[in-house]
Amino acid sequence: MGSLFAELARQASTNARREVETYTREVPEFGFLDQDPRARAETLEHSVWLRHRTVELSPDNSELSDDDLGYIASMGELRAGAGMSLDSRQLVLRLHTALMLREINEATDAQRGGGVDELMRMMTWFAPQGERGIGAYRQGFVRVLRRRMPYTEQVALLARSLLNDDPIAAELAAAVDMELPDRCAVTVFRLPDPPAVDRFLENEIETLVKAHQVPVMWGPRGGDGSGELIALVPLTPGAAAAENVPPPTAPDLLPDLAPGHLPDLVRDFARALGRPCAVGTATAPLPGLADALDRARRISRAAPLGPASARLRPYALADVFVELAVGDVPFVDGWLRSLARQLDSGPDLMLTLDVYYRHDMHRGTTATALNVHTRTLDYRLRRVRELTGIDPGSTQGVRTLSAVVTRHLSGAWR
Repeated sequence: MGSLFAELARQASTNARREVETYTREVPEFGFLDQDPRARAETLEHSVWLRHRTVELSPDNSELSDDDLGYIASMGELRAGAGMSLDSRQLVLRLHTALMLREINEATDAQRGGGVDELMRMMTWFAPQGERGIGAYRQGFVRVLRRRMPYTEQVALLARSLLNDDPIAAELAAAVDMELPDRCAVTVFRLPDPPAVDRFLENEIETLVKAHQVPVMWGPRGGDGSGELIALVPLTPGAAAAENVPPPTAPDLLPDLAPGHLPDLVRDFARALGRPCAVGTATAPLPGLADALDRARRISRAAPLGPASARLRPYALADVFVELAVGDVPFVDGWLRSLARQLDSGPDLMLTLDVYYRHDMHRGTTATALNVHTRTLDYRLRRVRELTGIDPGSTQGVRTLSAVVTRHLSGAWR
């Protein structure tokens, strides 16, 4: 055994104790080790064992055995059984890797710059075997979650891990029988009046998750009591092409478009939620889902609130980019709101403009949708022009009054 490996073996117990102390200090969920001597001894035993196996296997670049991986997986099971969260699990893995690298550097320094060949052999072993060990730990962790957690909680955990770009997502996806795509449409249902999450709603959501094969999770409650449901809708290359989504060579264009298969999913989930909501969506590759969630949230806040019916549709950046910009410029938003107040005196003028623009300003289909005669429609549009000084059918009217309608329907001015 070379001198570097001998130094690591000599320091194994000391380094293992330092690791346990670091966990206790840096990971709140490990605080119980100070009150549970048996759990502390088990954690220390595992840390010492792992360091000895590293020293035994790395000189000849030997792989961790199946028994070794099984033991590591059992530690993952132990942590999951104790209720460790995914965030704490990820922090533990980061701390462990950082400490192991520090120990290797300290042992190298103790040789006064010697043992370069041994250091290279150690690092050649450390990367692939470290990855195998972490994979075994994740598998053990997920095995316990699968046994103990309801299906909807497992799915929510998968959604959270994807949004955090946590590698455990692969194991969680397998546990709930889902495949991970390359891209997702992060879709946010904004609920000003969220429902109580009772068992009936959970059962409804579980049925839809299995039917649509989408991870979903409840978002945090807002200070105003509003809530949100977040769905990560898979995008396959074939589906993207069929829906006219730009190819991966133009990722900057993707957030501007809502995938064509989203309306059915939105309709089904909105009906299950059973109350008005606004839906925003943004697409991104898996490593970028957190940013896509931020965009989808902003879009959902700018999008109109709609009924829990088939008419509700998802909005993308291309649909509300004007309203998003307006919301950040108070004096412009104030001007649009003043126009909305002027329309309050007319007969259903805001509703008429909404339907008019949704039907591309076609008088016949607009009148039919409103169930009024075209002469009545013309009167209302003329009244809008009289009150605001803006012709609804002009370029200025489309730019200005459509933004007024969308801001009004989003609930931003309540």
